[in-house]
Amino acid sequence: MFRSDTDLLGSLTAELSQQLKDYEDQALLEMIRPNLATQFVQDAPELAKFREAIAQNDSMDDKEFLRIFREFIPTTNYEPYRPFIAKFFATPCKEADVKNMFAPGLPYFFAMSSMTSSKSVKTFPRYRPPPHLLQNPLYLALPPSGGTTLSPASMRYSQILKIDCEDGQSKQVTVCSLSIGFLRMAMSWDAEQDNERLDLWLPGQTDPYAISLVKSYRAFFVLNALFALADRRVTIIRFFFANVFVIFLQYIEDEWSLLIDCIEKGIIPDVEDLDHLRAPLEKLFKPNPLRAAELREIGPPGVEGWAVRVWPHLERFFGITGGPAATAVSKACQVWKLTHVLGPSVPTQATGYGSSEGSMALPYHKGDPNTDYKVMFLDVLTEFLDVRSNEPSERVLSIYELVPGGHYEPVLTTRNGLWRYRIGDVVAVKGFAPDDGLPIINYLHRREGGFVMAFGTTCTESQLTSAIVSAADRWIGQIIDFTIVGDDRDTPITYGYLIEIGGDIGKDARMATQQTFEDLMAANDEFRTAFWQGRARKPTIRLLKKGTFAEYRQQKCNKTNVSISQVKVPVVLSDPTFREWLLQQVVVEL
Repeated sequence: MFRSDTDLLGSLTAELSQQLKDYEDQALLEMIRPNLATQFVQDAPELAKFREAIAQNDSMDDKEFLRIFREFIPTTNYEPYRPFIAKFFATPCKEADVKNMFAPGLPYFFAMSSMTSSKSVKTFPRYRPPPHLLQNPLYLALPPSGGTTLSPASMRYSQILKIDCEDGQSKQVTVCSLSIGFLRMAMSWDAEQDNERLDLWLPGQTDPYAISLVKSYRAFFVLNALFALADRRVTIIRFFFANVFVIFLQYIEDEWSLLIDCIEKGIIPDVEDLDHLRAPLEKLFKPNPLRAAELREIGPPGVEGWAVRVWPHLERFFGITGGPAATAVSKACQVWKLTHVLGPSVPTQATGYGSSEGSMALPYHKGDPNTDYKVMFLDVLTEFLDVRSNEPSERVLSIYELVPGGHYEPVLTTRNGLWRYRIGDVVAVKGFAPDDGLPIINYLHRREGGFVMAFGTTCTESQLTSAIVSAADRWIGQIIDFTIVGDDRDTPITYGYLIEIGGDIGKDARMATQQTFEDLMAANDEFRTAFWQGRARKPTIRLLKKGTFAEYRQQKCNKTNVSISQVKVPVVLSDPTFREWLLQQVVVEL
């Protein structure tokens, strides 16, 4: 159980405020002083005034250095970094051209953005952190567990960059997802030696290493399900997004008989694209008729607490349940609701709040660990912009200047060489932790994540998500996944929901359109005004055939090499190719 919000402070005492100022100053100095001599700081046009102020100042004590940073560093986006990052992708790439580019030395890997909110992949260099931080939860790709962890991980990468070093050797830098980069860094796994580790099975994991190299989306989840079901010692389930666990359960239900037969006989199922991975998996998988009999008696997912019956030692579920993953905790269909499958004895918890650019906050366990995050200055220094401010030039705020109830965009300065970088999220401040005064925040939505329709209004991602989840709870059934496109089949253009459901559709499902419309009218003043002026119309809801979003994820993996377990379905879809493909999968309109 978590405490009520009344435990949080509504304002900071003078002592806590000074404590936060000192904490922020020290963290900022640790991050920016080592990066002062980097190529980006020395050459980026956006930092010209900062360089000039530094050059004109003879006294560079800490206080003066911080003043110059706060006065002369502007907020940035990806564009200033793009030409510097491009140097790593040049052929040939010489060490002298990229050394000390954003931070001292060379990056360990490049983290790929998920492309959820943009059309193109962004890459961010990630350097090895100081040794004292490597055991922090922000960096632990495989957190310690007293038992066995079910945490599917894909080792897929986009490409390997080759840097020709001055000593005649070369350095390989992998371009991959953030979590896979952290895992490779923690284990010192070079991508070029992936096939030499095929017999590896990390202690405490349900999935052998070979599964992480599987390319097929379906095969990846079927094989993870096979090895996980065979192991009754699971204590932790960890999925990046909670709704991906729901998809995992669907594969278990669809392939239940096959999986149990394979566990009984100790065979690897005939799934696609295994090739050279089949032999090591067959070597590691043994017959277990007793476990197969136990699973047959339990049956496939459906009953409340199914997960605890299958894994009697299960203690906790880790995964993001907000944003697009909110469908996993929808009340629409108890059979597929996350808390129903886990049962009342298994708490759920988010893993933290962050992005490819940096990790900003950890779950606040004295609040709701699924939605409440405590800002920490470990990987990044986070400042904020007030999204409701009417000031002509947005003023960057420190943590001790925040106000409970305020909505803010985080601005990141990182150990990896980002300077006041705007990530485009919007968070709400709930209050301040009573022990140290650090802000407790909730993620709301992307700042530019809604549609600006022809009638000039923007509903936020959180408003659009809440409306369809609420409608599904009452009328439609369990949403597996959804996205929204501009529906321009009539005028004016409107929000076109494309959803995939699990199980049977509700008998009064057509009522969902009206409820979604009413919820958006109540949530967004601009939308309501536009409707009454005849500039807006009701949203539309179309159902997609079963398996559509699994195929979407497979195509996204093939196109971008984003990690299989981390592909996100965007709330608002901007890619025109995927839009047309999804519209071809429509089976009925409500």
